[in-house]
Amino acid sequence: MRTKITLACTECKQRNYNTTKEKKLHPERMEIRKYCRFCRKHTPHKETK
Repeated sequence: MRTKITLACTECKQRNYNTTKEKKLHPERMEIRKYCRFCRKHTPHKETK
């Protein structure tokens, strides 16, 4: 079952993206480099609650 997660920028702490992930395959927290419109650059985004 896929669960909804929110991704937050690690630099400005803004929650920018919503996505889904498979909990059975990836139980750890996800981290992806994505564009942050508040920082105006690509930054690492971590999964939040």
